[in-house]
Amino acid sequence: MGLSLQEKQAVVSEVSAQVAQAQTIVLAEYRGIAVADITGLRANARKAGVYLHVLKNTLARRAVQGTPFEALAEKMAGPLVYSISADAVAAAKVVHEFARTNDKLVVKAGAYNGKVLDAAGVNALATVPSKEVLLAQLCGLLQSPVSGLARVLGAVAEQKAAA
Repeated sequence: MGLSLQEKQAVVSEVSAQVAQAQTIVLAEYRGIAVADITGLRANARKAGVYLHVLKNTLARRAVQGTPFEALAEKMAGPLVYSISADAVAAAKVVHEFARTNDKLVVKAGAYNGKVLDAAGVNALATVPSKEVLLAQLCGLLQSPVSGLARVLGAVAEQKAAA
C-alpha cells in the first residue's frame, strides 16, 4: 500500500530539512543486499552523523528542488539509498567503506558543493582525510620550523658551552 498525501508531505519535509543542512549527498544502488547488512550500514551511518534512508525517487526529487543539489535529480533512478551529511566527507566515507566489503552496493552518483559527482568522484571524496586529521597535519606542519629552530639554537648553545 502506498503512502498517503500527508505521509508523502512529511517525508519530503523531513528530507528537505536534511538537505538544507547538507554539504554532501551520495546515491547508491542497494539491489540484492541482505537486510542484516543494510542494518549494519545504517548503524555505521548513525555513528557518523549521516542521514541514510531508502526513499522514493520522486519524493527525493521534490526534496532537492530549489537547492544546490537539484542537478542530482537526473541521477535518481532505480532502487537507491540516499546518504546525506552536513560533514563534507562523512556520507561518502560511510558508503565507500561499506561498498569495499559488500560488492552489491554500487555507488551511482553524488553531489558536493553544488557539483554532481560520478562514482569515481564520490570515491575520491571518501579518501579525503577528515577535518580533524587535516587540522592535526596543519599543526604539525606549522610546528616543524619552530622545533627545528629550537634544536639548532640548542646545538649552538651546547657547542659554545663546550668550548
